[in-house]
Amino acid sequence: MAYGAPRTPCPPPHPDPRLARDCEHCLGWGTVVTRDGGHELCDTCQRDPVEGDRA
Repeated sequence: MAYGAPRTPCPPPHPDPRLARDCEHCLGWGTVVTRDGGHELCDTCQRDPVEGDRA
């Protein structure tokens, strides 16, 4: 019998699907599952923009 995911006070992360489309690390999902069973944004495709690139 399946019980579903445990309740957590933190909502799951919301990835940008446009960035995740061709990512081989997360297979296009934009998130990865941690060893603890939680979800995190993919480090490969969901990086924050670099502040120094702005002109």
